[in-house]
Amino acid sequence: MDQASVSEAYIFGDQATSDITICLQNKDDRPEWFHCHSPILIKKSRFFSDQLVNHNNTSLTLEFNRCIEVQCPKSDYDHYVKLLNLLYLSEESLLGSFDSVKSTLGILRASISLQCESIIQNCIEYLEAVPWDEKEEEDILSLVPSLGPRAFPILARVNPVNNNSVKNVFLSAIRFATNMESPPPPFLEELKTSAQEQIEYMLLEDEDTPLVVTDEDVKSEVQAGLEKMFTTFKNGLESLPFEFDRSPEQAEQRVLYDLADLEWISNVLPKIEMMKDFVSSWIEISQYVIAVVQGEKYNSNLWAVKAKLIEVTGKALDAVGYGSVVLPTSSRVEFINTWLPYLRKMKPLLDSKSEEDEGFCHKIDGDVCQNIEGAIVSLVLALPSSDQAEILAEWMSKTEQLKYPDLSEAFEVWCYRTKTAKRRLMVGLDGAGNNPVSF
Repeated sequence: MDQASVSEAYIFGDQATSDITICLQNKDDRPEWFHCHSPILIKKSRFFSDQLVNHNNTSLTLEFNRCIEVQCPKSDYDHYVKLLNLLYLSEESLLGSFDSVKSTLGILRASISLQCESIIQNCIEYLEAVPWDEKEEEDILSLVPSLGPRAFPILARVNPVNNNSVKNVFLSAIRFATNMESPPPPFLEELKTSAQEQIEYMLLEDEDTPLVVTDEDVKSEVQAGLEKMFTTFKNGLESLPFEFDRSPEQAEQRVLYDLADLEWISNVLPKIEMMKDFVSSWIEISQYVIAVVQGEKYNSNLWAVKAKLIEVTGKALDAVGYGSVVLPTSSRVEFINTWLPYLRKMKPLLDSKSEEDEGFCHKIDGDVCQNIEGAIVSLVLALPSSDQAEILAEWMSKTEQLKYPDLSEAFEVWCYRTKTAKRRLMVGLDGAGNNPVSF
C-alpha cells in the first residue's frame, strides 16, 4: 500500500481501528491520549518507526497495542497535536494545511523532534514562500539553520548579497532621494523619505562595517545628487518672487522642501567624507540666499525658511568650526562674515516673535543655538589674529546684538594670545640683535 493509500485508510482518533496510543502532557501537565495507527506512524515518522519496529537482520517485528509517551514542551503541545493530525493527510494536502508562520514553526519543531521528513519539507516550502514579521524572522533564524542544506531556500531572503548588488540598490536610492531624474509626484513622497532613511542606515557604521563601500562610483553619484539639490534650491529662490505673489504659503513650502533635502544630505555626507563638498557649495550660494530671504518683500514672512536656514548653516559651521572640513583662511573668513550678521539679526527676531505670539513655532531649539555658538567661537579662534580682531570689534560695536552669538570666550582667548604675542615680541627685541618675528 503506497503512502497516499495508507493515509486514506485511517482516520486520526478512530479508537475502533487504532492499535497505538500516543500520550502527550498538555499545558496543565495532565496526560492526553490520542488514538493512532501504526502504519501511519511507521511510514511518516522515523521516531515512531524506531519505537514500533524491532529491526533484526532479515525480519521486522511490530509491537502493537501499546502506548507511546512523547515528551514535548508545554508551549508546543498544540503543535504536536496538530502534527499528529497532519500525519493522516495526503502529501498533496499538506502545504495547504498551514495557516501562519508561528503555527508552522511550532509544527516544524515537532516534526524535527519526531523526524517527520515529509512534513519538515512542507514546512520549509511554506516558510520560504510567505512573508515574516520581525519576531517571526528571529524565530526562523534561530531554528532553521539546524536543518542544514535543506534550510537554504528559507535563508535565501536573508543571505548577504554581493557588493555590486548592494551598490546598485544604493545608487538607485541616491538618485531617487536627490530627485536626480525628476521631482517625485506627491504620492511618492513617503517612498522618497523611506529612501533617505535607508541610505543613512546603509551608511551607518556599527560593530561590523557599513553596508555600502563608498568607492568612486558611489561618491560620483552622491556628488551629482548634491549638485542637483543645490541647483534645485537656487532655482526655487529665483522663482520665489513670482510664486510668492500667487501663493505665499506654497512658495514658502517649496523652499522649505528643498532646504529639508539639503539638511538631510548634510547628515549623510560626513559618513562618506564628502562634507567639504556641501560646505563649499553652501558658502558659494550663501550671499545670494541671504539677499533673497532678507528682501523687503519678505520682512514679515518666510519665518520657517529663515529659521531653517540657521539650522542648515549650523551643519556647515559645525563641520568647519571643529575641523572636520578644512578650508582656506579666505573661505573661512568669508563664511563667518556672511552668516554672522544674519544670525545676530535673525535669532533675536525669532525669539521676539515667539514671545509675542504663542502660536509662533519657528523659534530655534536651544541645543541647536548652543552648538552653533560653540562652532562659531571655535571657527573664529582658528583664524589669523588680525581677522579675529576685526570680527570681535564688529561684534562689540553693536551692543543690541551682543547676546547671540556670545563671543566672550573668543574675546578672552584673543586678549590672552595678543598679550602673549606682545611679550614674545619684546623678548625678541631684547635678544642678540636678531630681527623679531612679526606676528
